[in-house]
Amino acid sequence: MNHIEFGYNPPSGTRGIERFPAATFVRDLQDILDVACQSFSSLWVSDHLMTAEPFRMECWTQLTWIAARYPGPMLGTIVLANSYRHPPLMAKMAASLQTFSRGRLILGYGAGWLEREYRAYGYEFPPASVRIEQMVEALQLMRAMWTSSPATFHGVYYHIEDAYCEPRPDPPPIIMIGGDGEQRTLRAVAEHADWWNNVMRPLPIQRHKLEVLEQHCRDVRRDYASIRKTLTRVVYLAPTRSEAERWAGTAGVEPDRPGAPFVGEPAALIEHLQELAALGFDLFQMVFAGFPDSADLRLFVDKVLPAFA
Repeated sequence: MNHIEFGYNPPSGTRGIERFPAATFVRDLQDILDVACQSFSSLWVSDHLMTAEPFRMECWTQLTWIAARYPGPMLGTIVLANSYRHPPLMAKMAASLQTFSRGRLILGYGAGWLEREYRAYGYEFPPASVRIEQMVEALQLMRAMWTSSPATFHGVYYHIEDAYCEPRPDPPPIIMIGGDGEQRTLRAVAEHADWWNNVMRPLPIQRHKLEVLEQHCRDVRRDYASIRKTLTRVVYLAPTRSEAERWAGTAGVEPDRPGAPFVGEPAALIEHLQELAALGFDLFQMVFAGFPDSADLRLFVDKVLPAFA
């Protein structure tokens, strides 16, 4: 089994606007990051403009704030929706943050999926096949801008002509693609990603997704082992299972749905993460449900992390 690492994915917002005014949210976020940075090797920010949570911070702005305040951990997006930022500008933004952060950026990237969010902000929402084609083309364009000066690229969706991206990032950011669509997304991972990110699925389905990715790698003559496999894991962690179940309530009643949270005590979480690690995942981006309370994060640090030291 590979060495297992853990990243922390703090919240970008909250449903309780009245309970969490902006200044309070920033203070609570800072407090919990101060704790997390002592134990987690990477910090991650999700990219949504609005969800069920009307209060949300913009991903890149929050990540830049984190990068300036916390100089040690790696920094990642989980994952950027390609449609929300023009790819040539995104290439420049990533190159700049890579320079300012001294090489700590992991550019988590995806095709976007939340139609309601697209419509609310006035973005076109083409079919998934088109969004994935656009994502792939965007990644090709960004790599061109990071490696050629100036860069020219003419695709179906995006075009640049003698575009400079100076200073070019050295090294280029790690590219992590998120999603597990078997025909297009996992093919894109095999062809274009350094890392892969997925949400939780039942173990047999997760194993199948990895097998599909491995087959795509064979098809494109890519070393499957060269792709790092990462998993975002939402947890309701408490000292006992009964406490965790009471806390999670209805959030834990559909354990087989995509992204369903883990609900339980530290020993069960250790066993669960070990099962996932045995499949090949070696980085878990942890989402703790207790924010702004840090009790569950501290319980994880005290009781779970030592099992993977």
